[in-house]
Amino acid sequence: MATRKPSIDQDLIRDLANILNETDLTEIEIEQDDLRVRVSRAGTPQMIHAPIAQHHAPAPAAQGQPAAPSAEAMAAAVTRTANTVTAPMVGTVYMSPAPGAKPFVEVGQMVKEGQTILIIEAMKTMNQIPAPRSGKVVDVLVTDGHPVEYAEPMIVIE
Repeated sequence: MATRKPSIDQDLIRDLANILNETDLTEIEIEQDDLRVRVSRAGTPQMIHAPIAQHHAPAPAAQGQPAAPSAEAMAAAVTRTANTVTAPMVGTVYMSPAPGAKPFVEVGQMVKEGQTILIIEAMKTMNQIPAPRSGKVVDVLVTDGHPVEYAEPMIVIE
């Protein structure tokens, strides 16, 4: 007696594809009983540029009013935001290709557009994240082995 393969639910695949489009994920995979479905986009993950929360508040003025940020501070914040690589997905960040290996990038290092700068593991898939532009790494805002959220600032390249 021949075993019957489970039928593929096309509506389920459409729903998964819609989730990819709505969330800007690059891949999604589900497993139900003996059926496993993986939907993936072709191509390189898209870099999202999002504002960074300012960590240092300006010192209050003498009358208790907050001091306005200087023009230089505002220009630096805008430049930092424009040059920040943010997480294109939720996952765990890995700064090197293997435990104990040299990191992909370090502060002060020059990178080329397309060069892998880190890996995000999402749903047991290792996603290489490329540099969106050439430049110098001026800050690494994530820690190896720790989780990142979607659009979280990770690396600043100037």
